[in-house]
Amino acid sequence: MHVRRKLPLLDLDPDLGLLLPEDRRELCRRELLVEPSRLPRGPWSAGGERPDPEHPGLLLIEGVIAREVVVSDTISTELLGPGDVVRPWSLQAAPAMLQAEIRWSVLTESRVALLDRRFGAQLGDWPEIAVALLDRLNERAHRLALTQAISQLNRVDRRLLSLFWHLAERWGRITTEGVAIPLTLSHRMLGQLVGARRPTVSTAIGELAARGELVRRGDGSWLLPGEPVGAPSGGAERVVPVRRRLLGPPGTAKPVRLEAP
Repeated sequence: MHVRRKLPLLDLDPDLGLLLPEDRRELCRRELLVEPSRLPRGPWSAGGERPDPEHPGLLLIEGVIAREVVVSDTISTELLGPGDVVRPWSLQAAPAMLQAEIRWSVLTESRVALLDRRFGAQLGDWPEIAVALLDRLNERAHRLALTQAISQLNRVDRRLLSLFWHLAERWGRITTEGVAIPLTLSHRMLGQLVGARRPTVSTAIGELAARGELVRRGDGSWLLPGEPVGAPSGGAERVVPVRRRLLGPPGTAKPVRLEAP
């Protein structure tokens, strides 16, 4: 991790200040400073250089990071993006009854901010920021629960279609052809996201393509031409939120290639 000088938290992640009244926003900007670091692509020690368990955690500012849970010969993957809060270290070692390994990989060049002990002490003066951070943790838990539910659907083609709509809520772009997802996910990684083997994923993707429900674009990204699944219909515009800090303005985004180094 290449350390850089401390910067205002609200400059790096303005959405964390949504609950702040205008008369407190500038003061918060001056007082709440965090230490950003750039992460190159590749395996990541996930804060191993900062083992102090009193640091509250890390805030992902840019990029995409994979958290892999390895149990026996099976890997389950979680994709983390801008706004996610992670705490890779723990107050005590995890129980060893079930042997599992946690691996972190930086899939695109990323930037994280260290939320250190000083930051944690200051949060008492800024409950609005504390609530926003807790809301981020709640969002992540909700996404994990949805991913678990998706992995239990009874056909892999249904799992994949549901997964892509789930990813579209965060990374999708509305286009005239449908919802574009500028992530070049390999079949192997898709299998780790939905709990299926790569050959089965390849077959299921072919079935979805034949039905016109999923399109692999020439640049490796994906397109969803239809309506969202698993929820009442009414247009993808209501599903895909406005916030797109990772991708930039519409029409400028390039596919993000996601593959474990």
